Amino acid sequence: MPPAPKPIRQPHGRRVRCSSGYSAYVPAPLPPPIAWDARLAAALSSADRAIGRLAGEGRRLPNPHLLIRPFVRREAVLSSRIEGTQATLGELLASEAGMVVDRSPADLREVGNYVVALEHGIGRLRTLPPSLRLVRELHDKLMRGVRGNAATPGEFRRSQNWIGPAGCTLADASFVPPPPGELMACLGAWEHFLHDDALPPLVHAALAHSQFEAIHPFLDGNGRVGRLLITLLLVAKGVLPAPLLYLSAYFEATRQEYYARLLAVTQQGEWEEWLAYFLAGVGQQAEDAIGRIRRIDDLLADWRARLAKAPSRLPEKAIELFAENPFWTVNKLADRLDVAFTTAQRAIDRLASAGIVELTGDAKRNRVYCARAILEILEEPSREPALRRRRTRT
Repeated sequence: MPPAPKPIRQPHGRRVRCSSGYSAYVPAPLPPPIAWDARLAAALSSADRAIGRLAGEGRRLPNPHLLIRPFVRREAVLSSRIEGTQATLGELLASEAGMVVDRSPADLREVGNYVVALEHGIGRLRTLPPSLRLVRELHDKLMRGVRGNAATPGEFRRSQNWIGPAGCTLADASFVPPPPGELMACLGAWEHFLHDDALPPLVHAALAHSQFEAIHPFLDGNGRVGRLLITLLLVAKGVLPAPLLYLSAYFEATRQEYYARLLAVTQQGEWEEWLAYFLAGVGQQAEDAIGRIRRIDDLLADWRARLAKAPSRLPEKAIELFAENPFWTVNKLADRLDVAFTTAQRAIDRLASAGIVELTGDAKRNRVYCARAILEILEEPSREPALRRRRTRT
């Protein structure tokens, strides 16, 4: 088979001169022409196999919701970190359990809003397909009551925004998305593409994400909403039975390349390079999720074996809650298990004596216990991406 011809590079869209004198970018509708070659086809095949294994792992779990909760929070932390938020996963989980942590409440609120938005999106998919309405709802949940609250949560922008280093202006921005007068036409075409089933789901998600970032329809929060949509699109198309794949760890670890690839699409039409980068991330993060799921599953099995001769089943039930969140107070555990405080305390004491949980901090009341081994698996950094670095024209 002769090699595929090299694609002719051209910007994916057009530049328009605006009344104030600046130039903005208006992307062409999706899908773009893509020159498939053996390398790109192999990348898609590899990513498909990896995500298929992850989907199988999710279906195998007796209680997948136990692991979805901490995975959602890990994604929230990493996606928010790309935008400059410094909260850690341990801080978020501990604060949700009622522990006072040494972190800005604003940072914790931003990450918490991401969790709310993602969980809202998963629930809405039962009755509402991916759409502009869903996008507005996600943005409203994400930006309500945080630094971007002034950026009209849930509303598409009516003024020009731009992307660039802190303090830059329209005149020296690295990228200026569509002007307000072109915005809704771009969004309408993008929404139409969301319902296009002709492309493989992973390719569809990659194109939709890149285009959303190019349109940049909100004054703030575009990156986080765009990353949320990747997971939602894969769940909506039935690729995953539950939200177990998250790419923010990959994007955060390769942040400069992530932005460079997106910019190269708009400036040179480098869709093949963007797809290769995106698919490599899917494969890596699917394998990463499988590894974490299996390690947590093995850990829970070991803990259940330690408690096999316990006179009560309550400590075993408590173990599942520590898989959902490694931090618990006795009061919250008692409420969740619907038992008396003293009964919950005995269950936690049994877990502590078995080396499963430990007391965290020195509070005299509302003491917090932590399953440290679970937290370490969740917080462990992803492996360095095995992606061949290529110089990107920008």
